[in-house]
Amino acid sequence: MAVVPQASPRPKTRADTPASGRRGRRRIDKTFYAFLLPGLVLFTLAIALPAVTGIFYSFTDSVGFGQFGFTGFINYIALFSDPSIRSAYGFTIGFALVTVAVVNAIAFLLAIGLTARIRAKVALRAVFVLPMVVSGIVIAYVFNFLFSNSIPAAATALGFGPLESSLLANPDWAWLAIVVVTAWQAIPSTILIYIAGILAIPADVYEAAALDGASAARQLRSITIPLTAGYILINVIIGFKNFLNSYDIIVGLTNGGPGTSTTSIAMSIFNGFTNGDYAYQMANATIFFLIAIVIALLQLRATRGRSGL
Repeated sequence: MAVVPQASPRPKTRADTPASGRRGRRRIDKTFYAFLLPGLVLFTLAIALPAVTGIFYSFTDSVGFGQFGFTGFINYIALFSDPSIRSAYGFTIGFALVTVAVVNAIAFLLAIGLTARIRAKVALRAVFVLPMVVSGIVIAYVFNFLFSNSIPAAATALGFGPLESSLLANPDWAWLAIVVVTAWQAIPSTILIYIAGILAIPADVYEAAALDGASAARQLRSITIPLTAGYILINVIIGFKNFLNSYDIIVGLTNGGPGTSTTSIAMSIFNGFTNGDYAYQMANATIFFLIAIVIALLQLRATRGRSGL
């Protein structure tokens, strides 16, 4: 009986491969683009286009309207030799660093107290977060009255000399009033993040530590702080970025004074727009924008991989 030789199998081609098995091929529903398009248009018109336009004008001598000419990097070179700009950056960065430290220290301690086994802690949490729902400019005007009238009057009645005159009129101490008011408004939101971090720690960890004889201070040092380190980092970065943009509270309290001792970067930029320094302050805004981008990248790097946040 003769044996019929079989043909060798034909090698598979790309056409024989199922569509689902092809690498890198995935069909995306057009509905996603319908939801993405409005946000992309708004982002382009409200953020991207003004940013690009501002960077363009930073290389000109424009006053905000009319004709202009290109000046290259003259505005940027002038910024580094301008004492008022250096003063604004020095005040803003120093103020942001001090306020971040004050806000996070107080908020962390309050969060520990508000997550402890105390009575009416839910009601207390509601009380402590009230300042975050009030407008910054309203808070600033209220504290302006307190620092300018109520506190000096009370200090005079008690014979306490350092506060008999308004802190807001003292060029050496006006920044302290701004730190106090800014912290008063920023602490509530920081508390909420810390409360979420502390409540995310399993109770079994504290119970095991208590059985081993660990004191409350030791539990704080060895459990609470290490396990909330990610939340601390996020609060520090977000707070620093927000405090660099401080404007309304400073305007309501000191309006940049006495003199220019409390003029922030945001105030310097805004005031320049109305005083004929449009292109010059656009260069300032561009540098400030780059600083904000660096901080945002640090924030993304810090949060990457932290699934518990």
